[in-house]
Amino acid sequence: MFIDKVHIHVKGGDGGAGCMSFRREAHVPKGGPDGGDGGHGGNVVVKADAGVSSLIDYRFKHHFKAQRGTHGKGSKMHGARGEDLILRVPVGTVVREYYEETKEVSDEILADLVCDGDAVVVAQGGYGGRGNTHFVTPTRRAPAFAELGEPAHEGWIELEMKLMADAALVGVPSAGKSSIISRVSAAKPKIADYPFTTLVPNLGVVRTDDYDYVIADVPGLIEGASQGKGLGHEFLRHVERTAIIVHVVDMSGGFEGRDPVEDYRIIKRELELYDPEFAKRPCVVVANKVDCPGVEDAIERLAQEVRKDSLEAAGGDEFAESPIDPKLYLTSAVTGQGIKQLEAAVGAKVHALREAARDAEAAQPHYDHVWERRRQEREKAFKVVRLSEDVFRVVGTQVERMVVQCDWENEEAIAFLQHRLKRIGVDAALEAAGACDGDEIRIVGRSFEYDSSRQREDIYSGLDI
Repeated sequence: MFIDKVHIHVKGGDGGAGCMSFRREAHVPKGGPDGGDGGHGGNVVVKADAGVSSLIDYRFKHHFKAQRGTHGKGSKMHGARGEDLILRVPVGTVVREYYEETKEVSDEILADLVCDGDAVVVAQGGYGGRGNTHFVTPTRRAPAFAELGEPAHEGWIELEMKLMADAALVGVPSAGKSSIISRVSAAKPKIADYPFTTLVPNLGVVRTDDYDYVIADVPGLIEGASQGKGLGHEFLRHVERTAIIVHVVDMSGGFEGRDPVEDYRIIKRELELYDPEFAKRPCVVVANKVDCPGVEDAIERLAQEVRKDSLEAAGGDEFAESPIDPKLYLTSAVTGQGIKQLEAAVGAKVHALREAARDAEAAQPHYDHVWERRRQEREKAFKVVRLSEDVFRVVGTQVERMVVQCDWENEEAIAFLQHRLKRIGVDAALEAAGACDGDEIRIVGRSFEYDSSRQREDIYSGLDI
């Protein structure tokens, strides 16, 4: 079964809790804290694998969870890190955030896995809590608290597979696309004498004397495909990645006696309506089934249409070269007429595009990115949001993590949290935002009462909400 779009729920592994422990040895009074750290939870990773050809593994199973980190132990024994969960998907898979409640997909792409081995973390595991050994200070020699593990990230994502091919065969149903791909490659698609024989895209590798490339056979398109008619959107998205569009036109008119030139115009128009960028993409026009009798007039009219498109692409200058430059090739998938010339022409175009892309990439300046330092700066940043006259919310990755990992059954842990919040500037930010005594301060699932008159560091009293 060919599955090219699924929605799945992913959850990283929760972090293990740190340990509150003290050394207990004979003849060693006041041995000191020795609690180990909890292990980080595992991540959920989506990874492109050239050996996977479909998203069938995610057709019936929709929930995936990474392993959680184990808790720390005494004697400074740290908990083990949870194993990452690797979800293998076909090369060419696009990952987006999915909103299960509204059944909508985010416009922002989380990852576009175009190469074998490309990977993205879609659900990060929670940080492990620190053991009490981390909280020793000259004035706090025996901390009787440790951090809890951080809950992991979770949510829904969409996996959408788009074929990775150098060229795509497009055309109306029964134009002979499957016959051509079976001629130029080892692909064996279903071929029959009725429309819509091909219901899923097929890929084939073309090997010529000079070049090798991948070609895709896209199911037949009809007028209105750009609006989704006849599963147009399901098929057209597989053309998005291809470098060259190969228009296959049935010169015999098919079963309904269609006009080949009008078919060419319809498919060309539907491609442009779906994505205007298609109009700028290099293309080749294939007049197929030229071995049928009485097709000479249709071939001549199609040749004139292609010449007109070529002249238009060159800006009206018949001697100018255009990167689009559509050319007409006469073929017969049954007899093999013109197939070798078509293979070589498409291969030459693919090679030229690869060279141009390589030169463009080499010309791009390379910078030393400091992305890790910037990520840490983003995590430390926080902001105060005024929800109402007397209610404020503090938002920020580091602040929220501190609150989540606090052991609310331990008064010493709460006092330490209050000290940390004050030290990183939360108190000053609240005061600057206009917080007054008695105002409610919210930080992820917890509510605090603000009291600026108290001089001690524990100016908050934690209350569940």
